[in-house]
Amino acid sequence: MIAAGHPEVSIERRCELLGLPRSTYYRGPATGLRDGDLELMRRIDELYLEQPWAGSRTMATLLSSSDEVVGRKRISRLMRLMGIESVAPKPGTSKRHPQHQVYPYLLRGLTIDRPNHVWAADITYIPMAKGFMYLVAIMDWSTRKVLSWRLSNTLDSRFCVEALNEALNRFGTPEIFNTDQGCQFTSEAFTSVLTANGIRISMDGKGRCLDNVFVERLWRTLKYERLYLKSFDSGIELSRELTSWFSWYNSVRPHQSLKKRTPDQVYFAGLPEKKAA
Repeated sequence: MIAAGHPEVSIERRCELLGLPRSTYYRGPATGLRDGDLELMRRIDELYLEQPWAGSRTMATLLSSSDEVVGRKRISRLMRLMGIESVAPKPGTSKRHPQHQVYPYLLRGLTIDRPNHVWAADITYIPMAKGFMYLVAIMDWSTRKVLSWRLSNTLDSRFCVEALNEALNRFGTPEIFNTDQGCQFTSEAFTSVLTANGIRISMDGKGRCLDNVFVERLWRTLKYERLYLKSFDSGIELSRELTSWFSWYNSVRPHQSLKKRTPDQVYFAGLPEKKAA
């Protein structure tokens, strides 16, 4: 392989030394982010919180101005990189991967009024000063308590499984676990943990962001109250900030929907009392 960018020996000369025609050398495909991509991804993330139904065409229109036109293809590429897409229904959404079972939505019409009845999970994109990461959180639906969370620089299922195992080890098992239809949650690695613990699996309908509305609201609160106000240079710095914020969210921040109580107060007050041996 001929590396580009040598300060003294040209590509032509290196091909000649190797006995190769110059036409056999091709520059590899461009990788990484372009100038301005990180700032644009941050703006996409902010718009997505407000308008999750907006696709790449709408995003390109909203982000373009008379001074700078943002192409739809660029927006589409960055949205794929961020792991987000419009929640609007799409053609062919009934087709499923044969190895990834999709479960029905079990929460419609269900009264959820006690801890550990239903847990929910979701993943969001986290902008940083020099890159980005992904955050998964597991929440108790009734009390809004964040039971566990994990950061990752890739969208694999491993960090989701780690968060799930931590929540199960610390707080027991829920009756129902609800997620969207993302491949991290439909993977065998994730669903096998749920089924092994006798937990019923529920998944949002395609294009129905309100099916998991409480976790979506958590992301909005986290980003507007903390993350958009600061810039993080490393994953360690971001992790420390999230540790502090989630602790404050659970134990200090009152919720109007919880009658101005904290998630911790409602969660632990609603647990059945343990009988003395």
